[in-house]
Amino acid sequence: QVQVLESGGGLVQPGGSLRLSCAATGSIFKVNSMAWYRRAPGKQRELVALILSTGSTQYLDSVKGRFTISRDNANNIMYLQMNSLKPEDTAVYTCTADLIDDKGFGGDYWGQGTQVIVSS
Repeated sequence: QVQVLESGGGLVQPGGSLRLSCAATGSIFKVNSMAWYRRAPGKQRELVALILSTGSTQYLDSVKGRFTISRDNANNIMYLQMNSLKPEDTAVYTCTADLIDDKGFGGDYWGQGTQVIVSS
């Protein structure tokens, strides 16, 4: 059974840093893209950052220069290093993986989400 699990959220002061991790586990043949989404209270979910298996990346404009997405392809783990955090970064951050399992079935798998709160 394939699972996607996030970790690393928490409370941080403005200007601080956090690193989120996301691991895709189970009977996986290949992981294509992995991405982080977030949803702030009262707002729609938005794509924060995406990374392909080739290493190509894409970022939400408001996090460019502050957030860095990376991945460990050998272990199907993705990271989001978040620096210079702002109160407006407060949200539930959810990881997703577009992958193919060992039976050849493909799909998007979502984690449960991890809360990030930026506040003094």
